[in-house]
Order: sequence, then structure tokens, then C-alpha cells
Amino acid sequence: MNKETAVIFDMDGVICHTNPYHSLAFREFFAKWNLSPTEEEFAEHMFGKSNSYILSHFFNRPVSGEELTVLENEKEALFRKIYEPYIEPIAGLIDFINELKEHHVKLGVATSAPFENLDLILKKLPLRDKMSSILASEDVKKHKPNPEVYLKSAHNLGVPPERCIVFEDSYSGVTAALNAGMKVVGVLTSHTAVELPPCSLYINDYMDISYETISNL
Repeated sequence: MNKETAVIFDMDGVICHTNPYHSLAFREFFAKWNLSPTEEEFAEHMFGKSNSYILSHFFNRPVSGEELTVLENEKEALFRKIYEPYIEPIAGLIDFINELKEHHVKLGVATSAPFENLDLILKKLPLRDKMSSILASEDVKKHKPNPEVYLKSAHNLGVPPERCIVFEDSYSGVTAALNAGMKVVGVLTSHTAVELPPCSLYINDYMDISYETISNL
């Protein structure tokens, strides 16, 4: 592996195990409309999906424009309030990122979440100065599984897609990275390996992965 290699991280379920807190926020949010999605519905229709998709699915009608903005802001503010006291990285992540930096690997983060969510986490964890590309939902026109966010990340990092390795936890996220022509490490915080498209490697956390591991990809 050399300096022309990049590693790009999704955020939810990859940097932090946020999905349980998103579930809590959505449950409180949906309760206002007398909706009570099951865990199975959340797993299939929330994790890794954009708010436009999630709200449209559970309201059973298109949600867009100003209405989407208002509802999204309400739900995400609720998430940040619930999650802020509990922010911590997935086990081993910080040491792994520091090792990648020591070997001059270019790093980025690419999330479907709003920038305010990403900013909250970057304020709490020592990651911002290590990331050469930081992209959130506002930075793209098409969300995962469209590859736009990963192709834009590769462009920002100055590394061709085939030299990028993506860490993802959701079906749509893995699909987006594969559609971008990148190798993918599946992070099994939200789904099992059989529930994701085929990845080059699967991990539960970052305790047993190293620069050498991904250099062999």
C-alpha cells in the first residue's frame, strides 16, 4: 500500500454505534403520528437510508421539499439530544486510524447523515484533523446506494476509486461503495454478513484489524 491509497469511513454504525439511538429518536418522533415500527422494519428501512426514504416509507407517501426539511430537522435534533451524552467510537477505531495515518493512508468520512450529526461526533472524537475529505448528506444530490458520495470522496482525496477501501455497515452503503468500484470492509454492527452484499472482509469492531490487514486487500 502507498500514499495513493485511501480509506473512507461511513459514520453511523462505522465510526460510532449510533443506530440504537437513531431508533430511540425515531420511535419518539413517530409516536406523534401514532406509528410504532418494529425492529425488523427499522433494520430494513432505516439503517443506512436517507431521511427522505425513511419518512416516505413510514408515512406511506412521498415526503420532500420544505416538509422534509422540517421533519428531518425535528428528528435529527432529537437524535443529537439523545445521543450526545453517549458518544464514543467503536472499539479500536482511534488506534486503527492513527496507524493508517502513520502509514500515509489518505482518510475520509462519507455519511448520508446531516452535517450537524457528523459535526457533533467530530467535536467529541479526535478525528477531524485526520480526515482529508468530510462529506455529509448536504454535499450530494443522490444518496446511497448511488455512488456519488464515494466518488466525490475519491476525487477530494485525489485517489482513484479502485485504490479506495470503504468501511460500511448497511446494504445501501455497501452497494454505493461497490457501485463506485471500491473494495468494501463490512462492519457488522447493524447487519450480519449474509444480509450485506459481498464484501472483501468483515469485522465486528477494529480491535483485530491493522494497516497490514487492509494492505493485503
